[in-house]
Amino acid sequence: MEPDQHIVSIDEHYSRKVIRIEDRPTITREERFRRLTGAGVQRRAEEPAKIQKVIFLLRDHKHFVKYFEPRVAAVGPIHHGNPKYRLGEEYKLTSKFVELCGKDINCLYEEAEMEIKQLRGCFEEEVTKNYDDEALAWMLFVDGCAILQYISCVANDNFKELNIKNDSVAFAHQDLFLLENQVPYRLLKLLMKYSGKEEQLSESIERFIGIVTNQQMKLQQKQGERDQTHLLDLLRTRLLGPFGKNGGDQDRDSQSYRNVQELKSVGIQLKRSKNNSHLREISFTRNFGFYPGYLWLPPITVDDSTGPKFMNMIAYEMCLDFENDFGISSYISFLDSLIDEANDVKDMRKAQVLRNFLGSDQQVADLFNEIGTDVVPNSDAYKDVKRQIQKYYDIPCMTWMAQVYHNHFSSPWTFLAFLGVLLGLGLTAAQTAYAVKASHPGPCEKFCMLKLKET
Repeated sequence: MEPDQHIVSIDEHYSRKVIRIEDRPTITREERFRRLTGAGVQRRAEEPAKIQKVIFLLRDHKHFVKYFEPRVAAVGPIHHGNPKYRLGEEYKLTSKFVELCGKDINCLYEEAEMEIKQLRGCFEEEVTKNYDDEALAWMLFVDGCAILQYISCVANDNFKELNIKNDSVAFAHQDLFLLENQVPYRLLKLLMKYSGKEEQLSESIERFIGIVTNQQMKLQQKQGERDQTHLLDLLRTRLLGPFGKNGGDQDRDSQSYRNVQELKSVGIQLKRSKNNSHLREISFTRNFGFYPGYLWLPPITVDDSTGPKFMNMIAYEMCLDFENDFGISSYISFLDSLIDEANDVKDMRKAQVLRNFLGSDQQVADLFNEIGTDVVPNSDAYKDVKRQIQKYYDIPCMTWMAQVYHNHFSSPWTFLAFLGVLLGLGLTAAQTAYAVKASHPGPCEKFCMLKLKET
């Protein structure tokens, strides 16, 4: 074998297997040891996760494009430059954000450019390696201005400024909450700060998130908590609400009920949580501490954006550098345990727990069965609620009581019929008692009869 062929032979036992010298790893020994020793370094919980691609575990999802790829506009470096988002790029370049702020565009851009090192650090290295600082700074500046302009128009109900069709508005709305379509929240804060309209823009973001979550109250950030990573992180935080308390010793494998229909069969009724509660605020109570049981659920609106929003929040929780309690994954898993079929969705609608803008009840059931597949929840989430439901479910007489209630008290007509039966039984009993009493003479009648005999 000639040396200039750059091929090294392996033992003949391995049948012609060869290794090209130029294909050998070029990593130095020092780099190998640095990676090895750095592999075990734990990130601090308060450190934000990097903006990155969807984890490999979800990349082979059969509806990956539908759930994870932008529809009309690429934001950030991951999908930037894709020809199918060309029209979206043109709209971003016509953003009136700078005009709205009354700020010189050069001054505003320079502020973003000065922070490019910190902004680059908000991304996983892999997704920004093909962009130099100037290209990345300009991309983020254009995207950040367009996002703030869009949010301001939505929050203030001024879609005319966007000059785009309604269907494109809906798709753009969805695109803002894709994991691979995020820019650092630090960038948005920077642009708001130097825009001269920080207060108004901050309020617009709060109103916008309130519209998306149907929650008008801002969740107060506690001291020591990290800032939001991006808009998807902000959405997740607002939906989940504050951390709740989980108690009890519930075994994750001991749950024997399967859906709303089985809960209904033992007298457990669905109730809408008050004040548009957060997703963590699920509870279970009993009337007079016994019967019936009430499962209190926060209301949820289901439409075309529900699947992508929840799938991207689940993907965000699965990011290896994001330490979290898997709150969204746990909620979807709990909801999936309640929904098996169209009748489950129907009962949730009747209880005003769920609003269906997607289509048929079966479509909603199929959606939650799909996004709930292979989701790994936090075993401590809703532990106390599950324990209380199971304890109630295991009482043998609950099924009998539920059947009695369903047969005789489920509607005004069955209740009136039941009262009629009771009244009929009461009258029959009274008539029988009177007849028995009449057939046996009392003391006065006996005395009169004796007097008549003496005469």
